[in-house]
Amino acid sequence: MKTITLGRTGIKTTIAGLGCGGFSRIGLEKYGQAHAARIARRAYDLGIRFFDTATAYGTEAAVGEGLAGLPRDSYHISTKYPIWNEWRENYAKRFNETLDESLRLLKTDYIDVYNIHAVSKADYNDVRDMLVPEMKKAQERGKIRFLGVTEGFVSDTAHEMFDIALDDDVFDVIMTGYNIMNPSAAKKVLPRAIKNNVGVLCMFAVRHALANPPQMKADIQKILDNNQGGPGLEAAESALDFLTKPDADGLQVAKSIMDAAYRFCAHTQGVHVTLTGTSSEKHLAANIDSIASTKLPHDALEKLEQLFGLSDCVSGQ
Repeated sequence: MKTITLGRTGIKTTIAGLGCGGFSRIGLEKYGQAHAARIARRAYDLGIRFFDTATAYGTEAAVGEGLAGLPRDSYHISTKYPIWNEWRENYAKRFNETLDESLRLLKTDYIDVYNIHAVSKADYNDVRDMLVPEMKKAQERGKIRFLGVTEGFVSDTAHEMFDIALDDDVFDVIMTGYNIMNPSAAKKVLPRAIKNNVGVLCMFAVRHALANPPQMKADIQKILDNNQGGPGLEAAESALDFLTKPDADGLQVAKSIMDAAYRFCAHTQGVHVTLTGTSSEKHLAANIDSIASTKLPHDALEKLEQLFGLSDCVSGQ
């Protein structure tokens, strides 16, 4: 699998990463920890070297189990600190206890990218002033290598938090929502990340709307209601069929809408790691193949820009 350098971190890792949250949580809730651990190990066997989890997902132990016994320098771990439930109270103690528990569950002495999870614009200044100093202390102790922050894309589809965070430039890595139906990060986030050589993790490449036609139709209607739809966009379950419909020569742009969605993200300038999550080994292999595949044709990209280029009001969730 193709590798990249994750911005100024210097980390060399794969363009595909295993996302251990989302609806599937790598099968933890439906099938249990042993299954989730097998998904993590299978991802490694298929070439993935970047694993993203979080305290809130409950999958840290499964990732630790799945990667146990492998050379620690052969893969990279990203996990996240939650800022909910009155986190400002005893914040230093809470932060350090949570970090230590993550290290224990992940069976490691250090975390490559430690993120503050789903930070809103309203919480950002307090996160920067209160938690970033704690992150830097942990960095000095060798418990984390690089500082990261993720946005709450479901509620912050227009990336308002990053308007501030990218100006401050205190984080080495960011995680942003980006997909076919809301490509706004390509204009609002990625150019500034490129300028500062910030590592970018892409989440929400595929979410419910792209796998569920009625939800896609509802999201498109929301885009239209917000006057963000381009010429030719209609609220129809067939709106993206042009990506999979054979042409006169029997050729298709993509094998599926999901295939197109992963390729769309993986080949966007400024995106380093595209995350994929699933509870199925079969789907995992297919998703990795898509991320590792070729860029979408120019005319398909132009049409997607025409239809969704102004959209920033949906997440796909």
